[in-house]
Amino acid sequence: MRNFMEMLRAKWEEGKFVCVGLDSELAKIPSFVTHHSQNPVITFNREIIEATRDIAGAYKPNIAFFASRGTEGIRDLVTTVGIIKEVAPSVPIILDAKRADIGNTNLGYVIEAFVMIDADAVTVNPYFGSEALLPFLGQKEKGVIVLCRTSNKGAAEFQNLITESEFGKIPLYQVVAHSVAKKWNTAGNCALVFGATAPAELAIGRSIVGDDFPLLIPGIGKQGGDLEKTVNAGKDSAGRGMIINSSSGIIFASSEEDFAEAARRETEKLHNGITEILKGIKV
Repeated sequence: MRNFMEMLRAKWEEGKFVCVGLDSELAKIPSFVTHHSQNPVITFNREIIEATRDIAGAYKPNIAFFASRGTEGIRDLVTTVGIIKEVAPSVPIILDAKRADIGNTNLGYVIEAFVMIDADAVTVNPYFGSEALLPFLGQKEKGVIVLCRTSNKGAAEFQNLITESEFGKIPLYQVVAHSVAKKWNTAGNCALVFGATAPAELAIGRSIVGDDFPLLIPGIGKQGGDLEKTVNAGKDSAGRGMIINSSSGIIFASSEEDFAEAARRETEKLHNGITEILKGIKV
């Protein structure tokens, strides 16, 4: 059986921290593909995966870009997950779904993510509390990646609000980080989302969760996250613990026939940048 944390740590051992975000929006797929393929999304995704399989530390399909196309889109998502397992079987798959609801409804979302789509991990929202997330937290082989301090411009509106809690008078995102790391992670399958656009908060998050705790870090690339600040803030004491995501900056690096080669170049560029920073070389 595939175990998300074991797969992720194996990639860290290989020095691979880049997560390729498969935000496969049909309207952005190069016209070369749409004109020459009966299923442009599957053709596009397969070529991206084949071009990056030896560099990627994870793949992260975003359910929105598939579900927005109805049943055909969901079939494409399931097929994409199958392609990753065929082409890059050692690379973990994160379903970016940001699910949240009351407990018995979350049972349905667990089946969606881990049975129907067959992902290795899923992103979830902590707003309903740990009791509601028990259906996810109990999936010991799967990753449960909890939103904490996100990369969007409006993230601070709620996430940075100062709150009174058992952990002190601190911002809400820090309460989430403490809770997930110290109370929710009983199965050792939790991770947190921290945006690259907020490196100071990312550094605080790392100090809270300690070593060997995965942080999924979006916001590198078009959102403007600084790679050097991100790596230095997000790494643990062993220089690991990071899942650094880039989506459109990789998969839509070119709108021409060389889109797959361009995606590989951008993945290599990000991989090499992370490696050099971890070695203490300025980029």
